[in-house]
Amino acid sequence: MYGWEHLFSSWLMETRSSEVKHLSTRKYLDAWCVFFWATTPTLFSVFTFGLFALMGHQLDAATVFTCLALFNNLISPLNSFPWVINGLIDAFISTRRLSRFLCCSEYKHVLKQKTECEDMAVIVDDASCAWSSSEEKQPNLVLNHVNLCLPKGSLVAIIGEVGSGKSSLLSAILGEMMLIHGSVHSSGSVAYVPQVPWIMSGTIRDNILFGKNYDSRRYSDTIQACALDVDISLMAGGDMAHIGSKGINLSGGQRARLALARAIYQGLDTYMLDDVLSAVDAQVARWILHNAILGPFMDQKTRILCTHNVQAISSADMVVVMDKGQVTWVGSSVDLAVSSYSAFSPQNEFDALSDVQGKELSMADIIQVSHSHLPERESNHVSEEVQEIIEAESRKEGRVELAVYKNYAAFSGWFITVVIFLSAILMQASRNGNDLWLSFWVDTAGSSQIEYSISFYLVVLCIFCIINSALTLVRAFSFAFGGLRAAVQVHDTLLNKLIDAPIQFFDQTPGGRILNR
Repeated sequence: MYGWEHLFSSWLMETRSSEVKHLSTRKYLDAWCVFFWATTPTLFSVFTFGLFALMGHQLDAATVFTCLALFNNLISPLNSFPWVINGLIDAFISTRRLSRFLCCSEYKHVLKQKTECEDMAVIVDDASCAWSSSEEKQPNLVLNHVNLCLPKGSLVAIIGEVGSGKSSLLSAILGEMMLIHGSVHSSGSVAYVPQVPWIMSGTIRDNILFGKNYDSRRYSDTIQACALDVDISLMAGGDMAHIGSKGINLSGGQRARLALARAIYQGLDTYMLDDVLSAVDAQVARWILHNAILGPFMDQKTRILCTHNVQAISSADMVVVMDKGQVTWVGSSVDLAVSSYSAFSPQNEFDALSDVQGKELSMADIIQVSHSHLPERESNHVSEEVQEIIEAESRKEGRVELAVYKNYAAFSGWFITVVIFLSAILMQASRNGNDLWLSFWVDTAGSSQIEYSISFYLVVLCIFCIINSALTLVRAFSFAFGGLRAAVQVHDTLLNKLIDAPIQFFDQTPGGRILNR
């Protein structure tokens, strides 16, 4: 991580400490709830039977044990009151979030699937779009009064400086942006290849097919057009090789070509490609442009390409120049050279069009295609010989092993663990002693052989109550403190192990699994 481990771990520690601070408040509140829940029987017995005896009444077994049974029935609803308060707080927060969501303005599907003109694939009419939430009264316009008509079957190159709105224009055509003004029309099905390719965890074939039926001829031609055949032939298992989450074990160029191959294999009407040629070198970009974008799979399709590639610009049927969220110029690549935007013209670099034509017959030599294509596999099942990179998560079922409790006790601290066990045992013993003393009081109250004053019985009963309350308080708060300490220790240990883990671990373990743990 280029020496950034300490910085990131420190940042995570600070975030975790803030989280633990809020968690500790709730844990100690739960400790108070446990305290009142556990001490209620003894407290009720002291106050009830003490007042009953001081008023001059005689305690008997029927009175005492009937009252104790009633106390036990009242304990559960009385002690659930603190948890009811927590539930009400959570319900209030959830209700507030739902109210905020339900009060948002209704989403309007502004993208119309049919254009007014049958020859046009996309029509953008005076569209102003923004990436904005409903909380902002004045949304920040990213696209401002855009007017654009893209004919079907054409290659459209969208050019402009960084941040000029090229990617936002594609998002607006997809209907991903909030349309403030105007309208956006499109026709047919659309395939979108973003600048940061989306790769799912699975085999290379699964990523290309993406649920579509396997056609060996089309599949082979697609991976060859995207210059993936050589890369796949070098992988263990070929196209059945398992790639990690987000294509972590692939290079940036391989991810871009894989996403492009998936779009091409679908055979849709319109392709929106967001700077797919920038992730590969010049030779591979020239091959992809000639065999994929200008090739037989896409030559009759509408292709909208955001690019700075000079060969792609010179090959485009239409060039769109964007600046600060506005379309400032539309025309052909030939007209671009003599316009005020000639800085974007490929002729300032070299004669790209003639270069593409001159290289047309030598592309195989440039890419060094070995023609050792993948063997055709009619089955969609993964071969048993292919070793998957992603390891299945190991799980154990049944009884929890003693080592788990031992490790948790070590994280909590052995002193705290001993205090929890001793206080729990002594707390239960004091509660049993309280009940035994009540039984002794009842047995000796009517006996003439043993005479004790009421104050003596009450003092002993209060002593048991105080001891029980103190031990309950120690047990509840030591358990909360030990749990918080174990949570901090486990998190810090896992974080250090994760920071020091080799790259192979991240290749074999999906990021979602790490975050869920």
